[in-house]
Amino acid sequence: MSDIEIITFGCRLNAYESEVMRGHAATAGLTDAVIVNTCAVTAEAVRQARQAIRRARREHPNAKIVVTGCAAQIDPARFADMDEVDHVIGNQEKLEARTFAGLGTADTERVVVNDIMSVRETAGHLIEGFGNRARAYVQIQNGCDHRCTFCIIPFGRGPSRSVPAGEVVAQVRRLVENGYAEIVLTGVDITAYGKDLPGAITLGRLVRTVLKLVPELPRLRLSSIDSIEADPALLAAIAEEERLMPHLHLSLQSGDDLTLKRMKRRHARADSVRFCEEARRVRPDMVFGADLIAGFPTETETMFRNSLSLVDDCGLTFLHVFPFSAREGTPAARMPQVNGRVIQRRAAELRENGLAALHAHLAEAKGRRIQVLMETGDQGRAADFTPVRIETEAAAGSLMEAKVEGHDGAALLAVAAVTAS
Repeated sequence: MSDIEIITFGCRLNAYESEVMRGHAATAGLTDAVIVNTCAVTAEAVRQARQAIRRARREHPNAKIVVTGCAAQIDPARFADMDEVDHVIGNQEKLEARTFAGLGTADTERVVVNDIMSVRETAGHLIEGFGNRARAYVQIQNGCDHRCTFCIIPFGRGPSRSVPAGEVVAQVRRLVENGYAEIVLTGVDITAYGKDLPGAITLGRLVRTVLKLVPELPRLRLSSIDSIEADPALLAAIAEEERLMPHLHLSLQSGDDLTLKRMKRRHARADSVRFCEEARRVRPDMVFGADLIAGFPTETETMFRNSLSLVDDCGLTFLHVFPFSAREGTPAARMPQVNGRVIQRRAAELRENGLAALHAHLAEAKGRRIQVLMETGDQGRAADFTPVRIETEAAAGSLMEAKVEGHDGAALLAVAAVTAS
């Protein structure tokens, strides 16, 4: 191989950071390398990363293999002990041009992972694009100041820190000029945006600023949010800004109040229901996704039923269901664990409920005219993030007007109308 291959696991923020690394690697003249950008959210994610590293070495025996990301930040020794790995770099180091300059000249230590908790600023990074992807991600925030009992991510990402609004706007404008019709604002805890910046900037005010200063941007989307931290300006933007897409992915985790307390979450069940009702009141076409954990330690059948009923009570459509997996070093790993078979059964039941909700959502769309952002071939996403298949092919990133004729259980089936752009 002569190019840089980047294997990315996990969140949208990792996808964004992989593109930052691609740019630094190219500038440094780094070639014949595989960069594995790991995730640490579950033990399975770490296992998959290690598997990918071994496969990369088999396929590219002479390449330099560099491992980074949250799993590498949290447990660098685990990856440094792998014979296949040449370098391990931390989450802060992976965003610095000098790291790749050193890798390109072999003038760097094998393991460069510093204390992420000491990082206090996050800079904006101007990137050109995301290869063949239809949408582009812009980092507005990194890190997390909360300590949910199941989560290891704050130890991989460090404290919450925000990118100044001016840098966010500059990056959005650059990507729009390069042809991207949809931008996703992303981070680890984006509803914490602005708390470390001067003035009274919040996520909602940032959304307003981006849409005002980049009027040529057709579609703006948010990654996962913590609804209890949603500011009034964000709800106002949801109500009034048509270019802000009517889809929110919520970090709910559970629908049971005692479980939420044991998770050390900052909301109660009623808060989740109230937020969804209010967001849908001001934006009737709003569609919700949500993260839910099945089988959190001490979860009884009654507690689980409270999570199950949250799908209907909040009107959730897209579920990300996580069977609980204890992460070493978290308080939840020391709590009384639920039987593994019970966890799998509950996860399957949650997914079944989510699938029924998705089918109902798909069925309701028949006959509607929708705008679709094309992704690959004949597939794309509606404004509310519903997958769509259109009986024609269009360039990735183009916006198509279409009419929904039905669905196949996983996506809307539509016919193309007039191209919007």
